[in-house]
Order: sequence, then C-alpha cells, then structure tokens
Amino acid sequence: MGLFKKFVSQTRKPDGFLGKMMLSSMNSGHAKLADWGFSHLPNISPENAVDLGCGGGRNAGELLKKYPNARVTAVDYSALSVEKAKDYNKAMIKAGRCEVRQGDVSDLQLPAGTFDLATAFETVYFWPGIGKCFAQVAKVLKPGGYFLICNESDGADPTSLKFEKIIDGMKNYTAEEIDTALRAAGFSEVLSDHHPSKPWITVLARK
Repeated sequence: MGLFKKFVSQTRKPDGFLGKMMLSSMNSGHAKLADWGFSHLPNISPENAVDLGCGGGRNAGELLKKYPNARVTAVDYSALSVEKAKDYNKAMIKAGRCEVRQGDVSDLQLPAGTFDLATAFETVYFWPGIGKCFAQVAKVLKPGGYFLICNESDGADPTSLKFEKIIDGMKNYTAEEIDTALRAAGFSEVLSDHHPSKPWITVLARK
C-alpha cells in the first residue's frame, strides 16, 4: 500500500502516527462543512445529544457550545479518535457535561430512548451497512428526536468517487439513498439539502 493510500485510509479508523496526523487535520479541515451542517438544525433545546463518529472531537465541542444545557456523548470506533476527542473536550468532561467513549455504531451500547439529537459528520461512508446502523440510531433516540447527517460528498462527485476506490470499505451515498434507509429504519420527516456550490449534503430526519 502506497503512502498516500495509507494516509487517506486513516479517515476510516485513525491509528498510529498517520492517524494522529489525520485527526489533527480533521477538526480544522471539516469545520466549514460541519458549521454548514449545524445551520440545518431546528430550534431545539436537547437535554442529551450524541455525536457518532466523533473523530477529533470538534463537533461534540460545538454541540456543547450550541446547547449549553445539554449533555453530549461522543462515540468513535477508533481508540485514537477517542483519545483525541477526550483531550479536545477535557474541560467539559471535567465539568460533567461530556462523555467520550469507544463504540461501534452497528451495535451501539447506549441506553435506548435517551437522546434528543444525534449527529454524524463525515462518517456514514464507513458505517457497516447504513440500514442496520440507522436502526441503532433510531433505537437510542427519544420519540421525536432528530438525526442530522452531514457529508462532504453527494454520492456523485468525481473526487469522492475516486477516494471510494482507494479507501477500503468506503461508500458514498446520495441523499436519496440515505433518505430511503432512514425511512426503513423508522425515521420520518426526512429533509435533505445540497450546498449551492459544493457537493455537500445534509439530511435531517425525525424519529
């Protein structure tokens, strides 16, 4: 495996030195995309939110700032991501408002019907079957809870499709494919938006 492939493959499950480099770039590199995604959230005041595939922890930190009365749980498959996210949010962890844990979104070890909001930024590409994983998200949300997905790829842009061929286990989804899987998992009121000048998409669903 070439160095470039080894590095970009760190987006799936950061590990080792290259993983540390990738995580360092994620928080800043995805900030504009994530902030655009956050702008699609409705006017809510969640008590409990969960950020799935939390990476370096920046978006969990933004949830803590956006919802000052909420408690935020951040989950990632990568032990290195968990370490980075804990360091990024250490003040909020110490304050008792944030928890970061390692976990698999296809088998979420979180209490059912607990969360008002779930978010997934730049991560569903790597989930092992979005139908199964979306059902897990639905399980941990309260009735009426929201699930926000934000992707840099609309499932059709050439650059992302190129990376799909390079990174093992990566799958770019269209908004329509995400919509169908969400509804099958028990979500309703699914709304999607496409950035006017970039291949970015957000999908907002309600349980």
